[in-house]
Formats: sequence, C-alpha cells, structure tokens
Amino acid sequence: MKRDTTVTPGPESDVASPPDALGQADVVADSSRDLRREAEAIPDDGAEAVPEAPRCPVPRRRRSDHRRGKPVDRSRRRFSLLVVRGDGVRVMRFNFPLPLAVASFTALLIATSVTGLIFGDYVKLRRLTREAVSLQRQVNDDRVTFAAMNRRVTDLREELSGWREIQARIEQPFGPSASTSGSQAAGGVGGPAVKDPNASAASPLDELNLLGQAIAEQDASLHALDRLLARASKALASLPSMWPVRGAVASEFGTRRDPWGEGREFHPGLDIGANLATPVRAPADAVVTFAGAQPEYGTMIILDHGQQIRSLYGHLSRLAVKPGQRVERGTVIGYSGNTGRSSGPHLHYEVQVRGQAVNPRMYLFN
Repeated sequence: MKRDTTVTPGPESDVASPPDALGQADVVADSSRDLRREAEAIPDDGAEAVPEAPRCPVPRRRRSDHRRGKPVDRSRRRFSLLVVRGDGVRVMRFNFPLPLAVASFTALLIATSVTGLIFGDYVKLRRLTREAVSLQRQVNDDRVTFAAMNRRVTDLREELSGWREIQARIEQPFGPSASTSGSQAAGGVGGPAVKDPNASAASPLDELNLLGQAIAEQDASLHALDRLLARASKALASLPSMWPVRGAVASEFGTRRDPWGEGREFHPGLDIGANLATPVRAPADAVVTFAGAQPEYGTMIILDHGQQIRSLYGHLSRLAVKPGQRVERGTVIGYSGNTGRSSGPHLHYEVQVRGQAVNPRMYLFN
C-alpha cells in the first residue's frame, strides 16, 4: 500500500520573508528525513514500494549576520555631520557616503596645505619687496653721496695743483737746484693743451686713485720743502732781522748832511734814538768778534753772524759780552749811550756783508 508522501510547498513559502522561508525549509527537510526512515523500515515482501519523496530545494543561506540573528547596519557606510546648538539639541544632520567624506577631507587637507604654502610665499615676497625698496633707497642715497664725493675729490685735485704753484714760488728764490719736480729738472716739455677725454668719465674709484697719487707726490714735495725750509730757517736765524732797540730813526742809511760841519757825508747805518742805558739785543745768533772802544764809534760791539754777514753797534755806554762769546737771538749784548763821535744818546746800528756796509732795513722783518 502506497502512501502519498509528496509534500508540495504552499504558496506562502514563495512570498515568505527571508526568516520565515528559512524556517519552513527546515521543517520540510525534517519531514523528508522522517519519510525516508519509514520507507526503509517497511519489509520488502512484494509490497508496493513507496516512492521516494522529491527533495524540496533548499534555498542557499547567505553569509550574513542573520546567522547570529543580527541585522545588517548600513549606516556604517555613511558619514553624518550634525549641527548642534549650544544646549545640545540637534538642529541639522547631513549624511554623506563614506568615500565622498574621505575624498572631501583629503581635498580639504590638500587645499589647506597649498593655501599655507602660497600664504608663506606671499609673506616672504612682501618682506623681500620691503627689503628691495629699502635697498633701492639706500642705493640712491649712496649714488648721491658718491657723486658729491667725486666732485669733492676733483676739487681737492685742483687745490693740490694750486699748492704746486705756491711751492714753486717758494722754491724759486733758492734756485733751480731746490726744485723737487724731477720732470722739470730733466728738461723742457711742450705740446698742445688737449683735454683728457676720460676725465669726465672717470669713476669715483679712479678719482680716488688719482687723488692718492697726487697726495703721494705732494707728500714727497712737502718733505723736500720741509728740508729746504729747515736749511733756510738756519740761514734766516743767522740774519740780523730783529731791531736791536726800539725807537725813532734819527738818521737813515746813505748820504746825509754833516752834523758837525758844512757839506754832506755818507752814513753807513741807522741812528736809532734811545734813552741812556737802554738794553741792546742781538738781532740773530752770532759770535762776538770785537767788544771795546774805538775813536769814531766810542764803545762798540761787532757780531759775526756767519755767511760773511756782520753787525756793528756803536756809542754804547756799557758792554755785556766779551770777545769770543756766542750769543743767541735776543741776548742783551750792551746798553745804549753817548760815547765817541755822538751828539746825544742813541745807537748806531750797521750791517756789513763781505766787508761792505748795506742798508740794515733790507734784513729787518718787523
């Protein structure tokens, strides 16, 4: 006897929700196993075999959290942005897909980095611009300073040229041998006066070099002039250039009327009015060659100044030096008086060059 054990799934199984369909599939599977056991238990004694019930297709279970009874949380694949007030109440909510949120955050980070780099470069550019403006202002100031310095250097070179002319006039009385300009001592020079084309285009450094050369040349010339003046000062110190006494000149050098008779006579010196016993001073460094009495000049002194120059002092009242004594400029050598051929107290002052009387005023500087 055959038993119809075919189990036909009802229509509810097709429309069941995924959890109900899985439950029904388990029930069908259990029924199929029970029927199979009963069929195997019936003896095979000619009875009609019970046909095996067709297997119900069991739907494949998806690997999901339904095995553990947990629903799939699709919110994890989204990024939410909440706008909350100060009291904690949510005002707005924005949902973004997670890839879009990651991409937006990455773009924002890159944009922030690029903006920071651009801002840093802008700050550096502003600082460099300010420094460039300051440097340009300094360059302009230096340019004006260099131009003024260049003009001043040119003026100094012209002044040095004027010094050379003054030096030449100082050296002229001492003769050609005293010249310190070797270019003029060697021979003549000549040629047309042509302006140097590079003079106006000379740089400040060239002007300084030219000024340095001119100063070096002038320095050598000044040293030579200093040596010349040192020798000249020794010669000037030996000249009777100072008045031996101060007073009015009663009789000048040259021809005069004879004070003791008729006619005219030659007076070889100066008669300087002075009170009795007025100190008489040496007009320059000298050596006393004579100090004593003489019929015409009375008590008199003769000084030898060197360079074949001598000075004579007559009509003294008293002597203050002796022969052979060396005296310096300004030393008191005697006192004025009225001795010898004299009409009153005064000093007869006479200068002799190579034994010849000359006008004393030629040597007196003051």
